[in-house]
Amino acid sequence: MPRTSSTRTPGSAVTLQQVATAAGVSLATASRVLHGSGGRRVAEALAERVTAAAAELRYVAHAPAQSLARSRSTVVGVLVHDIADPYFAAIAAGAMGVAREHDLMVLVANTFRDPALERDYLARLRAQRARAVLLAGSAFVGEPFAEEVAAFADSGGRVAAIGGHGTGIDTVEPDHHGGGRLIAEHLVALGHREIGVITGPAGLATVAQRLAGFTSVVARPYVAAADFTREGGRAAALELLRAHPRLTAIFALNDLMAAGALAALRELGRPVPEQVSVAGFDDLPVATDLTPGLTTVRLALSDIGAQAMRLLLDDEPGGRTVPAAAQLVVRESTARAAGVH
Repeated sequence: MPRTSSTRTPGSAVTLQQVATAAGVSLATASRVLHGSGGRRVAEALAERVTAAAAELRYVAHAPAQSLARSRSTVVGVLVHDIADPYFAAIAAGAMGVAREHDLMVLVANTFRDPALERDYLARLRAQRARAVLLAGSAFVGEPFAEEVAAFADSGGRVAAIGGHGTGIDTVEPDHHGGGRLIAEHLVALGHREIGVITGPAGLATVAQRLAGFTSVVARPYVAAADFTREGGRAAALELLRAHPRLTAIFALNDLMAAGALAALRELGRPVPEQVSVAGFDDLPVATDLTPGLTTVRLALSDIGAQAMRLLLDDEPGGRTVPAAAQLVVRESTARAAGVH
């Protein structure tokens, strides 16, 4: 006899994420209590909260998933937006160094800044029983990964992120907002008032945070959007300078775009920093090789990748946030605005 909605198996639609939320604990902690994953003992008070929440919600564990959880692979996934971008290459290198210490193989996947592809890769890594996944790319505004992360944790894996992904997982949080503010304060202190900003692709949390930090000091800069590439920065700088020839400074939201801005200024015969100052963000190795040397914001990218991988591989409960400071690095590409003494 077919089941009706009133005779549906209790708890069949309840997820581990719902239990964790009701108990006020991380996904990893709930998984340890209910599935015995992770090998680390959970404090008695936390365990009681989890079991009480599971009983109240009538949570039923998925048996095949728990079978998989007991036989994880030695693969760790690292999802990046673009491995050709030195920003992500440095993060991946730091993460891979820690994985090597634990005799784990790292699988790096390029998501091309496509949130649907990122979710698909996370699901595929879960199906392959990967031990853990690091979301190394910027979160997408309005695109939380809670369901995918919950499913991965429910199968016994762990997920960590660089930058908030809105899922309560372990996170290393670079200070993008503070870095944007540091550049703005630096340019204003040099007397710059006519300032252009080259932003990155719309929808990325990193872009929104860096721009918000800058506009907390410079309320109304001139803005042009571009890809996070040298050519994108060059095209956006030309657009800004043709529309606003009185600009005395340009801030690009990453160093590759700043390199493109320097190229555009050379094409236009506008010397840097005598007529126009240029600043970037990230302090990639190329920043010291440019002429003039690029003023930028330093993030310790390799250390950030290493720290995120350590969070993935330890036995502590999830949900932690580790800040990563931003530091202003002043080089020859910025100077006092013309006429300011």
